[in-house]
Amino acid sequence: MNQETQLLVGREFSEKELEDLKYIVRQFSHLSRNELAKTICEGLGWVAPNGKYKALSCLQLLERLEASGEITLPPKRGPATRSQNHFTESVELEAQAILRGTVAEHAPITVEAVLEQAEMRLWNSYIERYHMLGYKRPFGAHQRYFIYSDTEFKQRLGCLLFSASAWALKERDTWIGWDKKARSQRLHFVVNNTRFLIFPWVKIKNLASKALSLASRQVCIDWQERYGFAPVLLETFVDTAHYTGTCYKAANWIDLGLTAGRGRMDRYNEHALSRKRIFVYPLQKDFKQQLCSLSAPNSGGERHE
Repeated sequence: MNQETQLLVGREFSEKELEDLKYIVRQFSHLSRNELAKTICEGLGWVAPNGKYKALSCLQLLERLEASGEITLPPKRGPATRSQNHFTESVELEAQAILRGTVAEHAPITVEAVLEQAEMRLWNSYIERYHMLGYKRPFGAHQRYFIYSDTEFKQRLGCLLFSASAWALKERDTWIGWDKKARSQRLHFVVNNTRFLIFPWVKIKNLASKALSLASRQVCIDWQERYGFAPVLLETFVDTAHYTGTCYKAANWIDLGLTAGRGRMDRYNEHALSRKRIFVYPLQKDFKQQLCSLSAPNSGGERHE
């Protein structure tokens, strides 16, 4: 590395990494200290040789930075009083008879936010069982969704998750026209579709693109209600080893090309991954102006259709 670094708690940190760390602490002040540590480890690719987050080392660094007055951490919380069980056992999880047809035949299709704990555990369990990447607890701002067919009886068809965007992505940042300062201040206005699952027994033509279209509208409403601001751009990564991104193209997402084959947050190319195709979807017509201007993006600009 050509940039100057600091050795802290056994790891070399660049100035930019420390800025990112402080940004996470400011932006996600509602999280617990442990959740902040795990979010930072994911963002910086800070893992042990076995692939697990170095959360304890991160906590040590956070407390050191707080002691020096550089950050303010949330109050320490007591030990959990109940089991943190993310999954559930339910007959609903079992594979069902093949469901065929068209979107029109199963209309109305709806995308609904998952808000109740029991529904969250069911959502987690579907993803763990049927998504190729399995379940991974989302940290920071996020929202789960179920996709439904609401005909004679309501039937679940799939799952969606929107959560924090990638920290630095050359192709996206160049396309937006971001400099480092604008990106550090406005990154949270970009939201990533990190999970998308149509259940394997659901064979409804054009359902995936329909669900994406509905979700792009709904996520603005839910983000505003839950976090006090609305995103202006969506992004996602499609693993080219398994998929082509057909449904994103059909839903008018923009193809920005391929990633460099690193993790979303890996700055040092230490964790080689398969290359991902980058898709983005503007939610407002003036999204570039809002993401690059000196003033913060508004929460109700003109939508992009």
